[in-house]
Amino acid sequence: MNKRVAIVGWRGMVGSVLVDRMREEQLFSHIDPVFCSTSQAGAPAPDLGIDLPPLADAYDVSTLCDTDIVVSCQGGDYSTRMHEEVRKAGYRGAWIDAASALRMRNDSVIVLDPVNQPVMDRARAAGVVDYIGGNCTVSLLLMAIGGLFRQQWVEWVSTMTYQAASGAGARQMRELIAQMDHLSAACRATLKDPGASALDLERTLSAALRGEAMPTEALGHPLAASLLPWIDRGVEHGATREEWKGHVECNKILGNDPEIPVDGICVRVGSMRCHAQAVTIKLRQDVPLDEIEHVLHESTPWTRIVPNTREATLEKLTPAAVSGTLDIPVGRIHKLRMGPEYLGLFTVGDQLLWGAAEPLLRTLQWLL
Repeated sequence: MNKRVAIVGWRGMVGSVLVDRMREEQLFSHIDPVFCSTSQAGAPAPDLGIDLPPLADAYDVSTLCDTDIVVSCQGGDYSTRMHEEVRKAGYRGAWIDAASALRMRNDSVIVLDPVNQPVMDRARAAGVVDYIGGNCTVSLLLMAIGGLFRQQWVEWVSTMTYQAASGAGARQMRELIAQMDHLSAACRATLKDPGASALDLERTLSAALRGEAMPTEALGHPLAASLLPWIDRGVEHGATREEWKGHVECNKILGNDPEIPVDGICVRVGSMRCHAQAVTIKLRQDVPLDEIEHVLHESTPWTRIVPNTREATLEKLTPAAVSGTLDIPVGRIHKLRMGPEYLGLFTVGDQLLWGAAEPLLRTLQWLL
């Protein structure tokens, strides 16, 4: 008998990617889906080529309690409210969530099965029923270098992130394109003028970037032709909450005791999709580079080693190359001048897949 699975937040970016992946994996033939809506209860369910009841009310506790599993991509406010209400009502089904609101609770596990399947298995055996997707950059980082942690080679990690506009939300994605369009229009005449210098073009662009007509309602500041070295709110020690997540979530995912320091600076850049990271790792010992590359390659079935050459790097280690795929390329692998225990590398991955939807999909498959 199929499990009844409530799906909430399926219209958003992460939710729509999740539903697409569920269709690709033919998962809808193994569940009885109950599509829920926070605003359009009673409307037709999405067309999946199967008979589905109308949209249920995502705020109706009895509807959620009448399912075996809830999968939510609706966001933190919804998760905080409804998770508490259904648990108070006695719901003991599994709750799978993409939002950060429940991640650091003692009675939840952050799911990333290619990296922490033993942690997930122990949590399930202990009665844990809240399975929460991790922060996008954290999940992508561990998909890239999880093998090094597994070997217990890592003393600390510093990661500098280059995070796409889609990590901020759909409005921010649209505004990035609007900013590009605005800058293109502002520079068009100068660009077509054969007598204009590159400096003339730069001055025109800078004036448009700083002008009042530049669209910034969603992003707050210009991102096109610029970058934003601050993501989320500030926390202690001068870090942002996005940077704080790197340490606490990495260690919770891996089940580390004692914790391994993970820190860095998170930056929003003008790419549309995929987060990239420049990573510095202090190893506990001098490990030969060929052994490091072998362990990285074996980190997960999706981890790909990119040769440290100009051609391979520019062809395979960019958001343009990775967007829409499950590949996690790792390149620029080399020892740093600080000493043989210092390792540098660069990695990139689609944050809407391994950074968000894919761990939820795989957790659902695992529970089924």
